[in-house]
Amino acid sequence: MPPRSQDQAHLDAIARAEWVPADYFKEADPDAVLGRSAPLELDLGCGDGSFLLAMARRHPERNYVGTERLNGRVEKVSRKIARSGLENVRVLRLESHYAVRWLLPAGSASMVYVLHPDPWPKRNHHPRRLIQAEFMEALHRVLAPGGEVLVKTDDKPYFQWMEKVFAGSAGFEQLDWQEPADWPHTDFEREFIAKGLPIYRARLRKV
Repeated sequence: MPPRSQDQAHLDAIARAEWVPADYFKEADPDAVLGRSAPLELDLGCGDGSFLLAMARRHPERNYVGTERLNGRVEKVSRKIARSGLENVRVLRLESHYAVRWLLPAGSASMVYVLHPDPWPKRNHHPRRLIQAEFMEALHRVLAPGGEVLVKTDDKPYFQWMEKVFAGSAGFEQLDWQEPADWPHTDFEREFIAKGLPIYRARLRKV
């Protein structure tokens, strides 16, 4: 009987780790989902959740939500959250642009991470890239005053594209980003570093 209870508790923790909004067409309250009021940080396109969980462990005083559109990855992240026992982090299966444009409240996020988004290198696929003028407008909406966006990519052509988008986006100022030596990395970034690839970074603040 006890093993069965433990199994059920673990399944409940996995289910609780995934944030499934009651209504995808209304602004949601992430504080209510996480059960407390705290500064909110977003990891858009959180992959296997390595970075998301590392940050949640480092900063138990903050709330974290990761978005990911692929169901298999969401299930994997949910299991990691359940095993970790962390209560300040949830994963949301939703397209990142939609989440910051429509689901999350305006001014709700103190920090947004966009780490190694798909570069969509083919020219005819460029409209699928996440970093677009409309996405920057959505980020500006969801960020609190003074909130920041940290962006990374290993793809130089995409970074050059990003710089043009950033330059044309009103309401942001670009800042230097000196990354701490112990800064956690995503699963993709660890692969890129192992291959000796350069990482391009940008830091923007809402003004």
